[in-house]
Amino acid sequence: MDFTFTEEQQAAAEAAKGVFAGVAPDGVPSPALTPGAVADGFDRALWTRLAHADLLSLLLDEEYGGAGLDAIALCLVLRESARGLARVPLLESSAATAAVQAYGGDELKTALLARAGRGEVVLTLAAHGRTGHDPAERAVTARQEDGTWVLDGAQTAVPWVYDADITLVPAHTAADRTVLALIPRGHDGVVLAEQISTTGERLGELRLQSARIADRDVIDADGAWEWLRDLLTTGTCALALGLGEQVLRMTSEYTGKREQFGHPLATFQAVAVQAADRYIDLRAMEATLWQAAWRISSGAPGALPASGDVAVAKIWAAEGVRRVVQTAQHLHGGFGADVDYPLHRYHAWAKHLELSLGPAAAHEEALGDLLAAHPLG
Repeated sequence: MDFTFTEEQQAAAEAAKGVFAGVAPDGVPSPALTPGAVADGFDRALWTRLAHADLLSLLLDEEYGGAGLDAIALCLVLRESARGLARVPLLESSAATAAVQAYGGDELKTALLARAGRGEVVLTLAAHGRTGHDPAERAVTARQEDGTWVLDGAQTAVPWVYDADITLVPAHTAADRTVLALIPRGHDGVVLAEQISTTGERLGELRLQSARIADRDVIDADGAWEWLRDLLTTGTCALALGLGEQVLRMTSEYTGKREQFGHPLATFQAVAVQAADRYIDLRAMEATLWQAAWRISSGAPGALPASGDVAVAKIWAAEGVRRVVQTAQHLHGGFGADVDYPLHRYHAWAKHLELSLGPAAAHEEALGDLLAAHPLG
């Protein structure tokens, strides 16, 4: 495996570093002190800067004003965004537009993609499909009636749904297929119920009651949902990696300065061993992330489909990010729980990512099923 990044991928990462350099993790009230949402919506000023830096159109082809890059470039950018806890729907909007480009009809592409790449239209996803035992596509049903699609059901914990212009919803048909419906904000038959994340961000439960969607706005293509799910999950792993790296960096700086018995905490063997274990976690998270992103980007053949590599990345990300923040809290002592110190925010975001990815046991079960269906050798 050669994980050397191309010049274009490195350029995207450098551009992201510049845009996210000024993002402060405490730019909104602390979720520990706020009974409701920490803010009304996402960071619109940052969203505009991302658009000007062409980071919202990374995966789009040149004909839609994009750079024509791949999942690896997107993950590099997401990794940088997580270091400062950037409050933008970068993953959701990028993944949704990529799915439209890969599987949508020409009319839908023309109407949507260029505007989304410029940041004029914001998309989100009403299902992450990352909880393992409960497939997200089963939560909503879809049927065709009088030339339109009719959707019923509910998706919970939808990020940025109150601010997005369009929400992409996977739905299950009677023919055991999954379609992807693009639903505008305020559409008839759609009701939102407010939910609050562990991060303090505003989520929403999306309830669909005989919502009619035009055929043009529904993607009915083999493999579309599976491809989108893998991209979305791998992007979440990139967020977990970036967050974990920043937390370990904070821990290193703190234990290098904090003294006990006349010596820095970092010189104590017990502290050094714990930090080293978390470094190993992060390197495993990184290796499995790039393997999954490469498989999605290249479509490289192998004994297992890309979902196998994605499952391995999910296992490491869900477990690893939890261990990193727990160790950081322990080594920071009381500072880890101080609401005037940013570590507690990283802990809240890490818990949200861990819950989004789902339990490692579920992914291990899925990986076992894949191995059984595709025996090696």
